[in-house]
Amino acid sequence: MVKNVKLIWDFRGPDASRIAEHYCVHLTEYESGGKPLEKGIQHVNPGHSIAYVIVPETEMRSVRDQLKPHRGEYVEP
Repeated sequence: MVKNVKLIWDFRGPDASRIAEHYCVHLTEYESGGKPLEKGIQHVNPGHSIAYVIVPETEMRSVRDQLKPHRGEYVEP
């Protein structure tokens, strides 16, 4: 069973929400191996939002090296 990895970009400050939404637009422009990635944003609190993509662990290194996320974590399939 292949594990999935959530690659995360953190944005903080009064414009965090708007910046995360804008960054997600750029993530839409990126496709890994021609396959659309599962992506989205989460608002942690008013001063902290994240943009993320979820990729199979087998593709994580390639996507990580190209997109340079701030951090990553395993997610349930």
